[in-house]
Amino acid sequence: MFVAICILLSCMHCSLCKDITFHVKEENVPYYFIGDIATETLVTKTLLTDDASLFTFNQLKQKGTQLFNVTKEGKLYTAQTLDAEVLCRYNTECYKTVKIAIHKHKTFTKILKIKVVIEDTNDHQPEFPEEEITLHFREGDGKGMKKAIPNAVDKDVGYQNRLINYKLRNNSVKFVLSVSKRVDGISRLEIVLNEKLDREQKDIYHIQVSATDGGSPPKQCVLEITIIVEDENDNLPLFSNDIYNISIQNTYQIFKPILTPSANDKDSGKNGMISYYFSPMTSDIDKTYFGLNKTTGDISLIDEIDIDEEKIMYTLYIEARDGGNPPLSSIAAVHVNVINEHNKPPNIDVNFISTQNHNTATILEDIKVGSFIAYVMVTDNDVGHNGQVNCHIKDDTFKLQSMGSKEYKIVLKKAVDRETQEHYHFTVSCEDKGLPALKTDKDLSIQVLDVNDKYSQPIEVTSYGDNRPSSNYPTDTLTSRKSSGQCWSERSSRQYEEIPAMSGHYTIRSDMSASNEGQLYQERYVKNPERQLPSPPDVINQ
Repeated sequence: MFVAICILLSCMHCSLCKDITFHVKEENVPYYFIGDIATETLVTKTLLTDDASLFTFNQLKQKGTQLFNVTKEGKLYTAQTLDAEVLCRYNTECYKTVKIAIHKHKTFTKILKIKVVIEDTNDHQPEFPEEEITLHFREGDGKGMKKAIPNAVDKDVGYQNRLINYKLRNNSVKFVLSVSKRVDGISRLEIVLNEKLDREQKDIYHIQVSATDGGSPPKQCVLEITIIVEDENDNLPLFSNDIYNISIQNTYQIFKPILTPSANDKDSGKNGMISYYFSPMTSDIDKTYFGLNKTTGDISLIDEIDIDEEKIMYTLYIEARDGGNPPLSSIAAVHVNVINEHNKPPNIDVNFISTQNHNTATILEDIKVGSFIAYVMVTDNDVGHNGQVNCHIKDDTFKLQSMGSKEYKIVLKKAVDRETQEHYHFTVSCEDKGLPALKTDKDLSIQVLDVNDKYSQPIEVTSYGDNRPSSNYPTDTLTSRKSSGQCWSERSSRQYEEIPAMSGHYTIRSDMSASNEGQLYQERYVKNPERQLPSPPDVINQ
């Protein structure tokens, strides 16, 4: 399947612009290959090297279900089957953002924001709410009389796939199809009388309206219409406004009416009785917070609104429908703006490149100063000063650097040595500018892992006399290892061990015990059994 790739990489020093856009069609199997980040970013040319193997790519953890996987080589795959209708809303571009940290060797280079556009496939056909309907025209109706019919709905998210074209079939010259747009973007369909009817000549007509989407290949459905010539409903219910705007606090009382967008219908009897419904274009998410009284049209809050969500404005599409057969209807849009009344503290999310547990990271002791340790993202959706945040670290070894609005990176401030200090503990503090200001602390730990940076010392041989004639006893030899830069002197700390009788050689293990095998790491004076301790020996380097 073709995957279109759009490269938007900027060579600016800024690490947080959207660098690449990939396109992938929905409904592909899990682990479907989307694209090669290393190739498409041209990162090797940007960093003046042609060796792509020098770079590694790490996907930063984000909230919600993981939709994508990124290999260390920079290859991007789907983690599950993507469904645009589930992941996205109508009338919006369906995409998700993946954040990638790039390293060259062990040095952090930059963070890429990968935009993955999920292309909708034409997997839904248009559907009318009913397969057949009946319309009633009066015998005395003049040319231009209109009768509304229900529109078809296509559940596809992609604009072209849900774009519906209507056509009248099996038509006599008596009727034409009128198509116009409502405020919610859905087509308004009407059968228009083109000539005066004569019930004595013909009292029933059969026509069809086809709905065809814009997919490739297109999908289609058909509405069967029976037209009976008699008296009928001829007025739409009309709202006083097409659009309503209202603002409420996020602590607004539940079940208390917010607004009543009432409509009027000039018809009498059932034709003038109006009921209110949410239009299909009203999001299911929005309907979890707001309720609509079918009889009065009252809109009420039915659940508490968590202002921490990204959206603070909700759009409700209200349909006023009369009691005619078929019913006539009109639409009004209601914009509800939710204002945050309370200040909430910032929320801190930390993503380590190498993590032992939730708040602990590991680094090697030979890590370079300035290396990237962790990515810090702060969330505070309060309004005004309540949502403005400053963050800092009080630590001599690590520091916090801003990467843009409410985004930071933790980097190494000075070199570390595991033999000097193995664990570091510090706190990331973030405070908003509300009155009073609210502060959040995040305690973090860094463990320094050992690197083999201690090298073997030279081996030396020490000989001394045993205070007896050399013709009778051999000269005893001590093989020892001196610390670098240290000399043997009488002021040195000494330990004395006996040489096994007549062995001629003696070694000392690193655990300080005497044996005939092992490594030596410290000078010692030795003596043979029942022999006088000699003067400090001469050192012979071999």
